[in-house]
Amino acid sequence: MKTDWHSKLQRMLQVWAFSLVIATILYAFQPEKPYGPPVVYSILIGTFTWAIIDLGRDLFPSSAETGWPQGIAGLGLVLGGIAGGYFLGFLIADKLCVFFQFYPAGPAPEREGQLRLSILISGLAGIAGSYYFYSRSKSAYLQRKMTEATNHASEARLKLLETQLEPHMLFNTLANLRVLIATDPQRAQVMLDHMIAYLRATLGASLSATHTLQAEFDRLRDYFELMAIRMGPRLRYTLELPPELAQHPVPTLLLQPLVENSIKHGLEPKVEGGRITVSARHEGDALVLEVLDTGVGLAGTDEDRPGFGVAQVRERLASTYGTSTAIELVANGSGGTRATARFPYKS
Repeated sequence: MKTDWHSKLQRMLQVWAFSLVIATILYAFQPEKPYGPPVVYSILIGTFTWAIIDLGRDLFPSSAETGWPQGIAGLGLVLGGIAGGYFLGFLIADKLCVFFQFYPAGPAPEREGQLRLSILISGLAGIAGSYYFYSRSKSAYLQRKMTEATNHASEARLKLLETQLEPHMLFNTLANLRVLIATDPQRAQVMLDHMIAYLRATLGASLSATHTLQAEFDRLRDYFELMAIRMGPRLRYTLELPPELAQHPVPTLLLQPLVENSIKHGLEPKVEGGRITVSARHEGDALVLEVLDTGVGLAGTDEDRPGFGVAQVRERLASTYGTSTAIELVANGSGGTRATARFPYKS
C-alpha cells in the first residue's frame, strides 16, 4: 500500500496541537508548577502513540482499502500504540526534564503520585485521538466510495445514451438507403459503401466515452458525405475547427444528433435544401459548439423539432460535465436554426 506522507504529517501536527491543549489544561489546574514538564510529557507521549498507530496500520493488509485495520487487529494496534507510546514517551520525557533541570535527579515521590493520573490521561487521550482519526478515515473512505458510485452511475448513463444514439443514426441511414434502392440503385450502392466505411471507422471510437474534437469533426465529415449521396447538391456543409481546439476532449458522437436535426427538420423540408455550418470556439472558460443551418427554421417545422437530438446532447453533457452546461435551439436571424452547446473548457 502506498504511504501518504502528506496526510501523515497533517495528522502528526494535529496530534501535537492536541497534546499542547492537554498540557495547557494540566497547567491551568496547577499554575504553581512550571509549564515545561506537561508540554514535554504530552508532546512525546502523543508523538510516540501517533507513530506506533499511524505508521503501524500500514503494515496490516486489511487497512489497504479503508485505511484502518479491521477487527481485532485495529483494536490491538490502538491499545498497543497507547501503551507503547506512553512507556517510550514517559521514559524519554523523564530524562529530558531531569536534563533541563525541571526535576531533580533521582526518585521524586510527588511525581510518582501523579503516575496514575498521567496513565489515565494518556489512555483517554489516546482513545479519543484514535477514534477521531478512525472516524476521519472512515468518512473519507465512504466519501470515496460515494464518488466512485456516482462516477460509475454517470458512466453507465452515458453508455446507455450512446447505445440509444448509435441505432438511431443507423436506422435513419437504413431508411434513406431503402428509399434509394427503389429509386436509384446505383446511388444506393455508393451509399452502402460509404455506410460500411463510416461504421468501420467509427467502431473503435465508439468504444470510448470521449475523443478529440478533431475526431468528432472527422466523423461528421464522413456522415455528411454519407448523407450527400441521397440529398445531392441540396446538402452543403462547412466544418470550422480552430487548430488550437483540435485535441480538446468531448463525448463521442456529441454533435451528430444536432446535425441530424438540421438535415431532417431544416434542409429536407426545403425544396432547394441549404447549408449546415458546424463550428467550435473558445469563450472564456467555456467551449462552444454550434450547428447552424439555413433550413426552414423553427416556425416551419414540427412542434417536436428539438426531439431526440437536443435531448440526447443535453443529457450527455449533463452526464459528463454536471450542471455547468447549456444547450439552446433558436431561430437564426437570416433564416434557419442555430443549435449551441456550451460546456467547460479544459486547457
